[in-house]
Amino acid sequence: MAFAVEPAVSDLKSDYDREGWCKIPHRFDDDTIGLLRERIDSICSRRRPEVVYEKDGETVRAVHGCHAFDDVCAALVRHPQLVSLAEALLGGPVYVYQFKVNLKQAHEGAAWPWHQDFAFWSEEDGMPRPDAVNIAVSLDDVHEDNGPLVVIPGSHTLGLLDLPAMADKDDRNGWMQHVSADLTYTVTGSRAESLAREHGKVLITGRAGSLHAFHPSIVHSSSNNLSADRRALLLITYNAVANAPAHPMRPKFLVERDSTATTPSSDGRLRLVPVR
Repeated sequence: MAFAVEPAVSDLKSDYDREGWCKIPHRFDDDTIGLLRERIDSICSRRRPEVVYEKDGETVRAVHGCHAFDDVCAALVRHPQLVSLAEALLGGPVYVYQFKVNLKQAHEGAAWPWHQDFAFWSEEDGMPRPDAVNIAVSLDDVHEDNGPLVVIPGSHTLGLLDLPAMADKDDRNGWMQHVSADLTYTVTGSRAESLAREHGKVLITGRAGSLHAFHPSIVHSSSNNLSADRRALLLITYNAVANAPAHPMRPKFLVERDSTATTPSSDGRLRLVPVR
């Protein structure tokens, strides 16, 4: 079931360009999500450089770059429908810039403050333009109590907000601060509240397997997980081939160096079904 049906893609692109995010009218089926969960849980159980922990040093907060060493994750980023959607939204060939899974463990998962992803990619990696897209796959059911993503529609059109002065940048603590609860680049709470009053805000909820796309410059956050339900969100960032940073310095599991266009490839283990 391809996304290449022109009216459907046209509608998605229109929503994405206007709002900075869109809900994709397909989801991965339960068997696919079960397999992805199994692989991610296995990775989380290992002490690897790609695994990031909460402040307690034990609770897994995120894992990065799994597509480089896990065959299921590698197959996922080449899924023909995901690649074709990213190409349609960005208008040309794409490659996988970043792969991560953000986890909010039950009662323990900490919030992500208001921020824009492009701030990190521009300021730290030298990405020229926000010509990239995040494809989000919910690995768990997401509801308002387990720390859903919250986006401010239309905020992607405002450019980068509240960047620190150069002197402040010199005090940063390396890439670990880019994936912790104490982010280097944030949008102030007062500005986010003002934007939310003007543009509204949307909670990205839905059953496991749900798919959403959102823009690198959209202002977004997520709250603490206050529930007994884990919230794991898998994120594939596709970047336009023509937009690859020239000299990224952060670890390869955060910033892919190979900007060769991703070649789509089907894998029978990964099945999309229409949302009814």
